[in-house]
Amino acid sequence: MMIFEKDNWQEIFATIRKNKLRTFLTMLGVFWGIFMLVIMLGAGNGLRHGILREFGGSATNSFFVWAQQTTKAYKGMKPNRIFNYKTNDIKAIEQLPEVAVVSPLNQLGGHEGTNNVMRGLKTAACEIQACYPNISDISEIRINKGRFINALDIKEKRKVCVIGPRVAEMLFKKDEDVIGEYIKINGVYFKVVGLTEIAIGGQEGREQSQRINIPFTTFQNAFNYGDVVGWFAIKSKEEVPAEVSEQRVVELLKERHKIAPDDLKAIGHWNMATEYNKLTGLFSAIEILVWIVGVGTLLAGVIGISTIMLIVVKERTKEIGVKRALGAVPAQVIGQIVLEAIFLTSISGYFGLVFGIGILEGLDKAIGNSGGLFTNPTVDLAVAIKALIVLIISGALAGLLPASKAVAIKPVEALRTE
Repeated sequence: MMIFEKDNWQEIFATIRKNKLRTFLTMLGVFWGIFMLVIMLGAGNGLRHGILREFGGSATNSFFVWAQQTTKAYKGMKPNRIFNYKTNDIKAIEQLPEVAVVSPLNQLGGHEGTNNVMRGLKTAACEIQACYPNISDISEIRINKGRFINALDIKEKRKVCVIGPRVAEMLFKKDEDVIGEYIKINGVYFKVVGLTEIAIGGQEGREQSQRINIPFTTFQNAFNYGDVVGWFAIKSKEEVPAEVSEQRVVELLKERHKIAPDDLKAIGHWNMATEYNKLTGLFSAIEILVWIVGVGTLLAGVIGISTIMLIVVKERTKEIGVKRALGAVPAQVIGQIVLEAIFLTSISGYFGLVFGIGILEGLDKAIGNSGGLFTNPTVDLAVAIKALIVLIISGALAGLLPASKAVAIKPVEALRTE
């Protein structure tokens, strides 16, 4: 094979040594092309990881439903009516064949409300959330110490709670064991049975850190909420799109609470799957655009390689003629030119790839987990392999035109060339 023939490599290195500056500047174009491709892909991944981290720990086929004010009269009911979901809505929703998990939720003080929590002389403003154990099937709950709320807590209406790390910082001393201790929420004492750790980034992560979870049934009794349900977190069955389950739940709740079917504002809902799919679609489009721009930049460098190879062919016309006269077949001439083009492209591209990955790795270590909406700006092995394949193909293409020119040279005319 030509790639293992010593004479071919001697000719390649002789050409490079003869035209060092020209070769360097030509290779710089390929280096820059693959470098920019890697940097743009890494930056795109950093943005993707940062934004999708907001969804981390949450089931992407889930949605949330809450009660708002009606806007239309229906079945004797006046418009602008305020209504609440009830605990008997839970079983009604669970009976829908499209639904996998139904988790009712309440929050003391309403959405984004905070409440004073006390322990001794220390106080803290915290979010008090009432939930069922199955909330962990929809939103990830990471336990640092102790346990999460269980079925017995719900059944026996136990006054227990699971606190976030920021709550522990505000109410307890550093390294103090929180498990088994008591805190007072709006005058009611709760025993701490678990300490969570942050499972998600962004605003939701900050809320988790300052959240206190208590059993749903205990909350209803302790704070006189009766059978009111603030909102539902619902997970669709794997084989059913969340949009389908969401529509069925909204229709059911409208029917149960005498809301006009065409009243679009009475029931608030937010679909995790819809938002997640929008973002993944957007980032797929961005990745395609990056590949187009990056490969275009790379091709500019490859064209430079091809041009320089045309010059090399012209300079070595007589040499090629001698080879042909001595019996070299067209495949040998083509192979020599293409091999040289692939070598120049691969070497410059390899250094561009390594340098780009090195920059991204350094940036990743520098920002760590504090990058906000930009985190982990790296490229994986599959992307690196794709880039190398693009390099090899580009190198072959760069050598094809010069190789065809070399083969077209007739031995007799080449020998006459000065």
